[in-house]
Amino acid sequence: MSRENSDKSGKQHIRLRFYEELNNFLPPHQRKMEFVRTLPEPTTTKDLIEGCRVPHTEVDLILVNGESVTFDWMVADGDRVSVYPVFESLDISPATRLQERPLRNPRFLADVNLGKLARFLRMAGFDTAYRNDAHDDELIEQMLREDRALLTRDRRLLMRRVVQKGYLVRADRAADQLDEVLRRFDLKSIVRPFTRCMHCNARLEQVDKAKIENRLKPLTKRYYQDFSKCTGCGRIYWKGSHRERLDPKISEILSVSGPLPDR
Repeated sequence: MSRENSDKSGKQHIRLRFYEELNNFLPPHQRKMEFVRTLPEPTTTKDLIEGCRVPHTEVDLILVNGESVTFDWMVADGDRVSVYPVFESLDISPATRLQERPLRNPRFLADVNLGKLARFLRMAGFDTAYRNDAHDDELIEQMLREDRALLTRDRRLLMRRVVQKGYLVRADRAADQLDEVLRRFDLKSIVRPFTRCMHCNARLEQVDKAKIENRLKPLTKRYYQDFSKCTGCGRIYWKGSHRERLDPKISEILSVSGPLPDR
């Protein structure tokens, strides 16, 4: 890879271009065009990109002077850097792909702003940890300890170097957020609705009606025969009228019958 020599001041002049949805992170005057950043010394591609307020978890491919590189590559004066988002359909296998996709073991950790998304992910069958009082450092510690992909609305949190798997959730509605996350991680084909507790995240298992009859209300006992029980908190689930009140987008994503919670 050829490089130009730095100028006499020692400063690095880097030409940058971001593509597709990565432009949404940039100020209007830098979108969809090449611009120059002047740096006092050589830096890594990760620091260069995040200096433009783009989290590294949003980047799938970096080309420096036309060749793919990793986040640790040191850029130098005169380099031309092209930055691409996660590719959903384009095969870039010959290049150095920077994001793991699809996730081999889809386990998520949602930040305090994504409680409803966490419930919907659990409803879709995905292991999703969530606490409504977790601080940033606690989230990072849990993410590392349990090897989870971090879902957040805080781009600064994703810029921490230790974050290897993560995603900045854009949508405001929880139903749209679920669709967005499943598309980003290519998970729609492995949705397993109503196999996990929406409250505590533990797995559900089928249970004989006779074993939980004393916990059922009279009308539920009369009209329903199939039940599941949470292996963690013990909540009882069945396919009830709650299903009719689901957001249409959630119903479309789940698209199969299953038990809904007693609540």
